[in-house]
Amino acid sequence: MPAKLIYVRRSSPLLMLLWAAAIPAQGQPASPALPAPQQAQALVERALATELRTAQDAEHPMRYRLHKVTPRLTSSKEIVETKDGDVARLLAYFDKPLSPDDEQKEQARLDALAADPSLQKHRKQGEQGDMGIVLKLLRMLPSAFLYTYAGSGAGIAGPVEKFTFKPNPGFSPPDFETQALTALTGELWVDAAQERVTRLEGHLQQDTDYGWGILGKLNKGGSVVIEQGDVGGHQWRIARVQMQMNLRILFKTKNIDTTEEMTGYEPVPSGIDYRQAIRMLRATPTSPTQSGR
Repeated sequence: MPAKLIYVRRSSPLLMLLWAAAIPAQGQPASPALPAPQQAQALVERALATELRTAQDAEHPMRYRLHKVTPRLTSSKEIVETKDGDVARLLAYFDKPLSPDDEQKEQARLDALAADPSLQKHRKQGEQGDMGIVLKLLRMLPSAFLYTYAGSGAGIAGPVEKFTFKPNPGFSPPDFETQALTALTGELWVDAAQERVTRLEGHLQQDTDYGWGILGKLNKGGSVVIEQGDVGGHQWRIARVQMQMNLRILFKTKNIDTTEEMTGYEPVPSGIDYRQAIRMLRATPTSPTQSGR
């Protein structure tokens, strides 16, 4: 697993590998009511395959608010998805609008970005490279996990089906980027009506190497929680991500304790470019209480 947390459009490889863990055969018919074990397995496979498809969907871009909390900093950003990659504007620190000096710096950053397409091109190339890592992981995931049906429950939008997952002992990761798959266990909730994942909770059950072996390690006890839902027009987006990980790099340990909330999703025109997004962001109210906060 790379030393950085890589965010790709709507998620990161770590998050993607947790929820997109199966690719079913094409043309599989819809199953009748659960909980027959075979029907339950078919449901989770279809739901996870949908997450894989939508993660690569560039035809339904959105704008939204990202509120991020760490032990050291709380920030709010407005983000617009474009054909040139995502564009963000910083709106607030610690739930307060930027100071005049900070706002001037942010406007100068947007000016520089608008004037130099190479900056956004570099950002998009990074996103595309990260997506390549994601897709490599996803091609291996059908054999990486085993799922067990764990009963029905009530979700925010209706009935959900619950599954537990654990590493497949027969899975042999070919490289360090897929090593973390052998240490993850957790629970998965699926909206049976829409065949979408509504919540995932994963835990690292043992230390696992990443990168170059002894140079990097994810410590046992780390966890991630992801929640998502329909934000309108049958478009699903992540609503909340909570991640707690202890990351050892060389002889130093980095504690990752982050909660991200995504709110105020609104569609933007398909094919919008990054300069159009900048103009859109400049018109955004600066109050962190707007658009869902």
